[in-house]
Amino acid sequence: MKVAALAVLLCALPAIAQEKADPRAGIQKACLDYIEGWYEGDAARMERALHPDLAKRIVRAGANGKSSLQQMSAMGLVQGVRAGYGKQTPKEKQQKDVTVLDVFENAASAKIVASDWVDYLHLARWNGEWKIVNVLWELKPQETHAQKQK
Repeated sequence: MKVAALAVLLCALPAIAQEKADPRAGIQKACLDYIEGWYEGDAARMERALHPDLAKRIVRAGANGKSSLQQMSAMGLVQGVRAGYGKQTPKEKQQKDVTVLDVFENAASAKIVASDWVDYLHLARWNGEWKIVNVLWELKPQETHAQKQK
């Protein structure tokens, strides 16, 4: 039994060492779990990427011209995935460009350019895994009908 446990530990050490040396792969994985989970309607994959206290926010202009901040929680986002909203995007339009912007110790920033929006993410290394804790997002400008016809 001890030999089997030791073998598992020895096999895991290179992956742990690599994550410590360059955490970008773990950050990239969390970002892809988030955006691909959205498009695939895979709530478990989305939930795996999120810290339970996540806040996803967007600034909107109100009718009075003043800005307001709209917020979504981790649970609200997971429920949207379960409802299949992301699956409405055709595969050929599913953009999921991930850029890791910065990493310092247990904190990171990343950007995802998706089909209709851009997300700026803050991630934290939480219990050894990268989790998304904050998202500030903005919708891309919508193409006019004339532009789509070209």
